[in-house]
Amino acid sequence: MSKVPKPNSLSPNLSELYSKKVRVRACGILIEERSLLLINHKGLGKAGNLWSPPGGGLEFGESIDQCLRREFIEETGLEVAVHNLLFVHEYQSKNLHAVELFFKVKRMGGILAKGTDPEMAPEDQIISDLRFVTISELRIMNTEEKHNMLRELAEINDLLNISGYFKLCE
Repeated sequence: MSKVPKPNSLSPNLSELYSKKVRVRACGILIEERSLLLINHKGLGKAGNLWSPPGGGLEFGESIDQCLRREFIEETGLEVAVHNLLFVHEYQSKNLHAVELFFKVKRMGGILAKGTDPEMAPEDQIISDLRFVTISELRIMNTEEKHNMLRELAEINDLLNISGYFKLCE
């Protein structure tokens, strides 16, 4: 991946929840049959609609492995095994600082279903869709609606070969 495109930002409602804190997120890359599992979050990103791999914030006292397994169950209904660390993505803007740790994961059980964010009230849920996406589908998505690390992919499996640290400042 030669360059990382322009960063995403938060909607005003979410800014209050996540701004002025460093947020550590564990994220999972789940690829099955040449398709990548993505979640669509309304209210995130410049377009107000962001597709990204499942994952979420690390809680105090929780291991990264525990966090990622918990987030997958909450957001997707799937039980996963957490494998190797692939890459780190750091995002900084005026109000948001997130460090995202991306791991390869493998489905172990469960039934795929749109989940919830427990930290959000029922009327404020931001998960709007969940599905496996092919590279063809990913290519035709609006660039502003894709996580930064998904914008330059030639093939879905390229995510498994990215390594290192990527920093994006707004």
